[in-house]
Amino acid sequence: MTMKNLVHCALLAAAIAAPLAGRADSLPIPAGAPPSFQAECGGCHLPFPPALLTAADWRRVMARLDQHYGDNASLDAQTRGEIEAFLVRHAATRDKMAGQGDPPRLTATPWFQREHRKVPASLWRDARVVSASNCAACHERAAEGSFRERELTLPELQRRSKDRHH
Repeated sequence: MTMKNLVHCALLAAAIAAPLAGRADSLPIPAGAPPSFQAECGGCHLPFPPALLTAADWRRVMARLDQHYGDNASLDAQTRGEIEAFLVRHAATRDKMAGQGDPPRLTATPWFQREHRKVPASLWRDARVVSASNCAACHERAAEGSFRERELTLPELQRRSKDRHH
């Protein structure tokens, strides 16, 4: 392979990788979200970006709303169908976003586990956090789909982030 071909391959790889790298910390709610998505899902927790789970996982979550992580989140058929269609249409397509457990948990995806591997277990139990699914406790712009390290709210995490980058 010539040097010119190597340069072209490197540029192509960078062009392909750049959007994927940025995607890890930027997962906004796609345009066209039905109002029921914010109203129903956002009524109890952060309405999670659909790209945090696969289509199969979202179908499993929506099929068992009467047993939604310990709560009854049942919806009428029309509303459930509208939300499920939105989640499935914008779901992750990569296996690293496949949830584990029944129902599938986004906090058990390989992606989530890798991104949070250095968060101390004590922090998940901290009164400010309570649960790994409480994204907004640590990510000040989570509701906007931004999970950037520089936007971490807890001082303990800000220090850890700075230490990793120095």
